[in-house]
Amino acid sequence: MAAHKKLGRETVPCVEVDGEKSTVSEIAFAGNYFHKNLSSVELASSISDVLKSGTMTIEDLAAGFQKSVHWVESMIAICDWPKDVLEVLHVKGLSVSAAHNLALVTDDTYRDFLLRNAVEQGASARTTSAWLQAWRSMQPQEEAVKAEPVPGQAVALPAVPQAPCFCCAQVFAVNEMSHIPVCGGCVQILSSMGRSSA
Repeated sequence: MAAHKKLGRETVPCVEVDGEKSTVSEIAFAGNYFHKNLSSVELASSISDVLKSGTMTIEDLAAGFQKSVHWVESMIAICDWPKDVLEVLHVKGLSVSAAHNLALVTDDTYRDFLLRNAVEQGASARTTSAWLQAWRSMQPQEEAVKAEPVPGQAVALPAVPQAPCFCCAQVFAVNEMSHIPVCGGCVQILSSMGRSSA
């Protein structure tokens, strides 16, 4: 309004809404989101505030931003990151993906070192992911032993070949049959004897 007065305008085009408080809050939130260049931290904070106030649900926010519910939940999770990571992210010194990797480093001194290097070098998410993996590999063995194993795929049972018995001609798994070293001619004689007796 002040800008229009400075320009000397007597009338200001606007939309007047007379509705519920939640509707007005939604309109104000949308206006702030679409008209301001919010940092990821500011956006995460405002989304969290809207959810805490009960104005909108996660599904409503996802639909409003045309994003997935997972995206909204990820934005809310940013509010729980360490303060030093949030400060760097707020001034747009790092991408959200790169900052996310560094937020998982729990050693404050080492995280500060990594943050400083990331900002100075313009580190990508791939680089900070490698740093995170290197930091995790340096953790004490006690922590590595306590860590739950990653669930693997179901083990397929090995195929067991089957063959007919030379004497009775019934089919058995080869691991249930005995191995008798016999020459080819004798095998044929034994085989023909088995068939003739059957």
